Amino acid sequence: MTPWQLDITQMQNCNCDFGCPCQYTVKPTHGTCEASIVYEIHSGFYGDTDLSGTKAGFIAKWPGAIYEGNGEIQLVIDENTTEEQRKGIQAILSGKDTDEMATGWYIFNAMCPTKHETIYRKIDATINQEERIGSAKVEGMFDLNVKPLANPVSGMPHRAAMALPNGQDFLYAEVANGTTITKDSSILQLPNNTNTHSQLSRNKMNNHGMIKE
Repeated sequence: MTPWQLDITQMQNCNCDFGCPCQYTVKPTHGTCEASIVYEIHSGFYGDTDLSGTKAGFIAKWPGAIYEGNGEIQLVIDENTTEEQRKGIQAILSGKDTDEMATGWYIFNAMCPTKHETIYRKIDATINQEERIGSAKVEGMFDLNVKPLANPVSGMPHRAAMALPNGQDFLYAEVANGTTITKDSSILQLPNNTNTHSQLSRNKMNNHGMIKE
C-alpha cells in the first residue's frame, strides 16, 4: 500500500434538503443521490509525490441511497498537475491504497460500478468554510456556488453545522445553500441541485481514514 496523506478543504452540493438526511442514516430527500464536490488540497503526498496546491473533484449519481449502490462517478483533476500528481490523486479519490471503508472515496467508488474516464480541466475554486460561502468553476463540467442558509423571517444568515465523530468523509461541516450548474458537455447532469444542501469542511486523512486532532 502506497502511503498518502491529505489536508483538504472540500465543498459539496447534493440534491437533498438542507441537512442531508443521508448523514443521519435516512434515505435521500427525493429518493436519489446526486452530487458535485470540489477539493482544495492544501498539503499532502502520495508516496514520494507532493500533492500540495492541487485541486480535484467529481460528479456522482445514485438511483437510490448511496449504500444501495448502482451509481456512476466521474473524477476531474486540475489540468495544472503533473503526471505523477494525477496518478496519486486518481488513486486516492478512487479509494485505492486505503483501508476498507476508511474514507468516503473508498465508499463512493465501491458503490459506483460505472466509473467514467477521469478528465483534466481547469479548476478555479474559492472556499470560505467559516463564512459558508464559496464558488468553483470546473471548465466544461460544472459551476458550483454556495451561500449561507437564510433565516426565513429576517433573511439574515443562519448558521447550522453537522458533526460526525466517526465520519469517513468529514468530522465537522458547515451547512449551506448550494447550486450546481452542469455544462452541456458533462457526461453526468445534475438538474435537481438548485438551492439544495451544501456543506463545507476542512479534513485531514490518510490510508487509514480521518486524522483526528
